[in-house]
Amino acid sequence: MSYAAVHDDEHHDHKPTGIGRWLFSTNHKDIGTMYLVFALIMFFIGGAMAMVIRAELFQPGLQYVDPQFFNSMTTVHALVMIFGAVMPAGVGLANWMIPMMVGAPDMAMPRMNNMSFWILPFAFTLLLSTFFMQGGAPAGGWTMYPPLVLQLGDGLPFLIFAVHFLGLSSIMGAINIIATVFNMRAPGMTFMRLPLFVWTWIITAFLLIAAMPVLAGGVTMLLTDKFFGTAFFDAAGGGDPVMFQHVFWFFGHPEVYILVLPSFGIISQIIPTFARKPLFGYASMVYATASIAFLSFFVWAHHMFTVGMPLAGELFFMYATMAIAVPTGVKVFNWTATMWKGSMTFETPMLFAIGVLFMFTLGGFTGLMMGITPVDFQYHDTYFIVAHFHYVLVPGIVFGIISGVYYWLPKWTGHMYDETLGKWHFWTSTISVNILFFPMHFLGLAGMPRRIPDYNTQFTDWNQIISIGGFAFGLSQLLLVWVVIKCVRGGEKATDQVWEGAHGLEFTLSSPPPFHSFTTPPEVTDATAHS
Repeated sequence: MSYAAVHDDEHHDHKPTGIGRWLFSTNHKDIGTMYLVFALIMFFIGGAMAMVIRAELFQPGLQYVDPQFFNSMTTVHALVMIFGAVMPAGVGLANWMIPMMVGAPDMAMPRMNNMSFWILPFAFTLLLSTFFMQGGAPAGGWTMYPPLVLQLGDGLPFLIFAVHFLGLSSIMGAINIIATVFNMRAPGMTFMRLPLFVWTWIITAFLLIAAMPVLAGGVTMLLTDKFFGTAFFDAAGGGDPVMFQHVFWFFGHPEVYILVLPSFGIISQIIPTFARKPLFGYASMVYATASIAFLSFFVWAHHMFTVGMPLAGELFFMYATMAIAVPTGVKVFNWTATMWKGSMTFETPMLFAIGVLFMFTLGGFTGLMMGITPVDFQYHDTYFIVAHFHYVLVPGIVFGIISGVYYWLPKWTGHMYDETLGKWHFWTSTISVNILFFPMHFLGLAGMPRRIPDYNTQFTDWNQIISIGGFAFGLSQLLLVWVVIKCVRGGEKATDQVWEGAHGLEFTLSSPPPFHSFTTPPEVTDATAHS
């Protein structure tokens, strides 16, 4: 074979086409796209499970599924939405945008990037295969509390291996993000000039590295309790089932911020762009984000006020919960101040970002209510809890991700999306998501327990309204799919300056200028001008 032919072969290896392009890709943009598409598929799978739940709860009594399968739906719905939809979507946006925002050619470890994505489909195949096993899918709640989860049939080891793989994928992605931002920034791109989206991801990556091994340890102890005769969580053998709750929530509360911080970063990019003003209080936003991450490790047992903790413990976790609300309030204030007296326009990304601001704040207020220990005794394990965390997760996090997709779609595809369809998507989603989750507060305050397939007839009316809102919200998301497909296939060409500025100011898609001025230092202009 001639030298030229060998050289061509080598060249071909580096530029695979067709399915090879996706299987072997080391390109951060392709991997980001795969993460986002995977997240969208999982979003609909998890959504289908939520629809089973809402169909069953449309009226009292048992209609469609038996209680065991209903419990499997609530359990796997949560696992799929958290680990399959929200986290991969955030990592997909990070993969796409971070190298461009810091002026790097790609992620620091491109092959590991490929591997951290391809672990995910296999992990979810393991998880979803439990539906076809003896004893059925996991039905002990997504928190996997013993002793309930230890009664699971053949599916338990598959659930635990799936969790291990998901954690492995997350840790690899986090290491990659940290290595990229720390080592591959363009000259002059100091830490305090990084776009806020990059900052939120650095902090999220450290949270992932700290929290995921804790979950891995907890589920490994579950595995040995079930199959190897240990008694970590078995009271008969000297163990304590409440210890699992401590281990789980020491992971679980930082996990909440792992989900929400990237969404904060996205709307910190979007609000300044459409307000035509630099972000108010850039430095305080960075410090607030870091404070949230640090404090998230000191509030875990506010999920456990009803387990019989000592009073001193309850007081500590109550005060810590109040403390973590402060930096979150700083962020809400700064976003609001950024919009104050700005030249605002209301394109779809801005609408979703404002939706995050309003509805996440509502979820935050109910969180403060639940942080007050004696009151939480009344709310605990009722639908009030479901209302609270869904206000944080859906309009707080999912809307944030969607706003980022609309914001960056022109950059990814070179085409403008259909603005009219985008606005329809926003309004149908916003109205239906509130019909879906707001009445849950009333049910919870009236005492309806969560995770139960049957209920007292007095709760029927609100449940029917909630279910109608749920189906409407699910259908609304088909608009997003249509907008994306339409945009990828063509449309009006996007300009270099996608979102035109007012007052002669124009912002690129990467970020508003550094916090202290409207001018970008000359040494960073080239690296970031097209990001």
